[in-house]
Amino acid sequence: MPDLRSNRQNLINSLRQGVWLIGYLLILSIVAWLCTEVWEKEVFSLDRSLLLWIHQFANSQLDGVMLFVTALGDPGMVITVFISIIVWLAMKRRYTDAIRFTSACTGGLLINQVMKLFFAKPRPELWTRLINEHSFSFPSGHAVGSMVVYGFIAYILARELPIYQKYIYAVASILIIAIGFSRLYLGVHYPTDIIAGYGVGILWLITCLKVKFS
Repeated sequence: MPDLRSNRQNLINSLRQGVWLIGYLLILSIVAWLCTEVWEKEVFSLDRSLLLWIHQFANSQLDGVMLFVTALGDPGMVITVFISIIVWLAMKRRYTDAIRFTSACTGGLLINQVMKLFFAKPRPELWTRLINEHSFSFPSGHAVGSMVVYGFIAYILARELPIYQKYIYAVASILIIAIGFSRLYLGVHYPTDIIAGYGVGILWLITCLKVKFS
């Protein structure tokens, strides 16, 4: 009986690893395709249309909400959150998590900046924007940063409070999606910038979580 249970658990673990691998490769292929299209200066027909469709719902109330949401992914806020989590992890003597979190955040920032400079894609200019951004558009730094930072925090909290795991991941997902949508609403990114940012962020996050520290 113990051998049967052990074999069943091994099979389940193998299936989980297989699903993770398939998902990883699928996301990687999407990001690679988007990068190829951007490099070849191809125009995504839905990018402009979707932004204009979203903009038709703009009003002063939503402006305030979206400015608040997008601020949650701004560098100043992300740095504040990063330092707070590092201090908390250090106080709990979870040094491996602190190193992993630092690596995830700094690596995500570096990858994003290199890609922005490499592809040098201009930001959309479809209407007078509420905020000014001067860096390149692809991929979205807010999408990469929110995925890595808030995704990692959700991972840590889910381990700390396993009975609330589903709620933690649900809240983190809503926050990450909301930040990405705010960038579209404010007209500072195309949808493909956000998708690529999420893809890059989750690929790097998974990589960092899978790395073993001795």
